[in-house]
Amino acid sequence: MTDPTAEFFDELQRQGHLPLMEKTNGTLQFDVLDGGRAEHWFIAIEKGDVTVSRQGKAADCKLKADRELVNGIMSGKVNAFAATLRGEIEIEGNTELMVLFQRLFPGPNAEPVGSRS
Repeated sequence: MTDPTAEFFDELQRQGHLPLMEKTNGTLQFDVLDGGRAEHWFIAIEKGDVTVSRQGKAADCKLKADRELVNGIMSGKVNAFAATLRGEIEIEGNTELMVLFQRLFPGPNAEPVGSRS
């Protein structure tokens, strides 16, 4: 079984630079909850250069959601903005950074990361 969340973050790391994010600077922390366990992903963006890590760092924006929901977002089946409005995603810190970052999530047609302009 594939993990859409791991695939999404792996693809971000492979691309390294995303023109869509060239005016963006900041760090995000995704806490993916699975039962009593949390998996952490840290994303640093500096003028479009993206680094993904699993090691804890300070973050400008922290997001927390259940694995099923995050996998739905990362596979293009769930709209992140709508899930946030429904209260299914907890967000702390710089929400503007989340709004900018969510443009990278796949849409219903599962476009590749970084292909949207």
